[in-house]
Amino acid sequence: QVQLVESGGGLVQAGGSLRLACAASGLIFSAYAMGWFRQAPGKEREFVATINFGGGSTSYADSVQGRFTISRDNAKNTVYLQMNSLKPEDTAVYYCAAANTRATMQSGEIYHWGKGTLVTVSS
Repeated sequence: QVQLVESGGGLVQAGGSLRLACAASGLIFSAYAMGWFRQAPGKEREFVATINFGGGSTSYADSVQGRFTISRDNAKNTVYLQMNSLKPEDTAVYYCAAANTRATMQSGEIYHWGKGTLVTVSS
């Protein structure tokens, strides 16, 4: 049974930082592209960032480029999202996702989803 379990969400002031983690089990972690999506209240889920199976290539949504960094540790079956310079508009539930490639991740072809972790940025 595949499980993606997110952690690290919470309440932070604007301009602050948070680091999200997603621990994976039940799959060959190093064979998947991994990524993060988010869903703000009243809005659709949107792509945030993705990283290829080896960790050498990444892609970001324009809204987070330069502020967020995605990374992975295949030895620990974990993907991370370092979020800096947070803004109130970053408030959302953040979801971890596994896909075949970065391209299919960004097109929404997701194999597995986590249950999400809430990030709240106060102004």
